[in-house]
Amino acid sequence: MRILFLGDIVGRPGYAAVTERLSEIRDQESVDFVIANAENAADGSGLTVRQFRGLVAAGVDVITMGDHVYRKLELKPVLETDPRIVKPANYPEAAPGRPWTVVRSRSGVPVAVLSLMGRVFMRPVDCPFQAADRYLAEIPPEVKVRIVDVHAEATSDKQTLARYLDGRVTAVLGTHTHVPTADAGLLAGGTAYQTDVGMTGPYDGVIGRAFDRVLATTVTFEPTHFHVATGDVRICGAVVEVDPETGLATAIRRYERAEPGPAE
Repeated sequence: MRILFLGDIVGRPGYAAVTERLSEIRDQESVDFVIANAENAADGSGLTVRQFRGLVAAGVDVITMGDHVYRKLELKPVLETDPRIVKPANYPEAAPGRPWTVVRSRSGVPVAVLSLMGRVFMRPVDCPFQAADRYLAEIPPEVKVRIVDVHAEATSDKQTLARYLDGRVTAVLGTHTHVPTADAGLLAGGTAYQTDVGMTGPYDGVIGRAFDRVLATTVTFEPTHFHVATGDVRICGAVVEVDPETGLATAIRRYERAEPGPAE
């Protein structure tokens, strides 16, 4: 089976690209299952209920989040009731949302999805290693395909978690830093890995934000709102080939598609 994992959807440009193009991409790539990190979809921070529904309608099977998971409080009931979205698993148990989920692919294969937050240069969270052990043990053993989104700032966090989980999950895919890395490959135990799959959004800016505002604040220290950029919109992520019998990956490649112009 083939899984498409999309990196951080940023603002209206990223959201529009996914909702307008995903059906075509699924057909072109013969994709069985789509996962997308959408914590930046709402003007660069958070996810609205309308956007959640729009992404699901467009063909996203499971949505992962990150440190902006609660920026839009209207999303709380969705987090608590809908199996197609997960919170970071190493957030406190009392935090709204489910730490992992299982959703069936188009071909009927159950796919487990887990999201973990890193700890270096991030807000304090519970141990991602202990959370991974705890929740992977809860997933039914017959669910062989298991995808982990590592939402982290530091490369070391992502690489260490990937090595820790190698052979135990299908793929460990990094998000949060918005810049695609060139290290997509298979680890020794059969787990696919990429430090960061990149963002789905406007690259003509600073990690998705309009360059002029970011530059002005950086130079002067005068605070201002960082608008989402609009130019050079790309859909970025990773395509993972999976043996559904073992749950291990057989291949991984970077995915990048440039959109024809600024999103409206």
